[in-house]
Amino acid sequence: KWLCMMYPRLTLLHQLLADDGAIFISIDDNEQANLKLLCDEIFGSGNFVTQIAWKRKKEISNDSKNVAIQGEYILCYSKSSLTQLNFENLSDEYIGKSYKKPSNDFPTDFWRPVPLTVSKGLSGGGYEYSIQTPTGKIHTKIWAYPQYRYEELLKQNRIYFGKDGNGIPQRVMYLSESQGKPTSNYWDDTSSNKDGKKEILSIFYDENIFSTPKPTGLIKRILQLLSPDSIILDSFAGSGTTAHAVLNLNKQDGGNRKFILVEMEDYAETITAERVKRVIKGYGEGKNAVEGTGGSFSYYELGEPIMNGDYINENQPVEKIKEYIWYCETHTACTTLSSSKYYLGKHNNAGYYFYYEKNSTTTLDKQFLNTINESADQYIIYADNCLLNDEFMRVNHIVFKKIPRDIRKF
Repeated sequence: KWLCMMYPRLTLLHQLLADDGAIFISIDDNEQANLKLLCDEIFGSGNFVTQIAWKRKKEISNDSKNVAIQGEYILCYSKSSLTQLNFENLSDEYIGKSYKKPSNDFPTDFWRPVPLTVSKGLSGGGYEYSIQTPTGKIHTKIWAYPQYRYEELLKQNRIYFGKDGNGIPQRVMYLSESQGKPTSNYWDDTSSNKDGKKEILSIFYDENIFSTPKPTGLIKRILQLLSPDSIILDSFAGSGTTAHAVLNLNKQDGGNRKFILVEMEDYAETITAERVKRVIKGYGEGKNAVEGTGGSFSYYELGEPIMNGDYINENQPVEKIKEYIWYCETHTACTTLSSSKYYLGKHNNAGYYFYYEKNSTTTLDKQFLNTINESADQYIIYADNCLLNDEFMRVNHIVFKKIPRDIRKF
């Protein structure tokens, strides 16, 4: 049942995805294996990028009889070879946290201290001797380098004795000498679900307003893999965390990301859209006030469907049905329709006609053809019935299409 529910949804998302796009899907233990096989079939196993495990709970709780569930998964697939994910951005984040800015003592480059001590003696590769700090403190340890090599590093100004000059000496490694840190598929340092709850509480002051919000920190890390001009679709928007993360990151780095949220539950306006409003304008009071990110969004609700099953929904205004037919035929938006009752317009030198009456059936015949005044290389005509023979339509470049409606009621 789960597979039958997910397959058409993922197929649709695959169709919507840009040729250079990527999809990220959150999943827990229950269906992770099934989802992987499903995505291999829809997106192609060669487009599997990675499976990320993230720590949604920092504490171990009794939510399972045998194993406490702390982690969940995010499957990532690309649309094609055109997809480029910026994993370097996450390495840059690591560098920003781990390396110090150039200083008066070490002005050459970003740098970080690396321990000189080891745990084993000479037989294990270590060297035992004493080192005196600039302040006179003596440290006798087992060092990774022989004493002559330490003295060379000291002359090269590659030894760090801590902020006060008394610390255990460490070797200075410059960023230009480092290969950085490969991106890991285990994210244990992102925000947790508890952080997501705190964010919701700070916006709505009601801890029960939404039970399982994702934290913005998790979504932000995913967004950093994408172009700063990306369009991000969240088809299960929930509390609106994705929009919140997009707005925060745009404000932080000046990006131009756009979001599309889809939510079918009845809280779409009161929680999802309301959260986005408050993030844009700012929320909280006093010392807990959070400055607004700026930006804007449009909110839409679905009206009646154009199609009821295989048939046109004839409760829709005729103009809406015409716009739908035009888009299905041309794959272009309908900006202006012809003022003629049945003529829709011309596209790629083909004329389109929608011969439709709500309360009666219509027939494509020579009498209707006599009403056509616009010339075209081809004529695509919708009607309920057709009395023209195939040879006549072939010679006159006419294509008949039956209007998809239940005519039994007439």
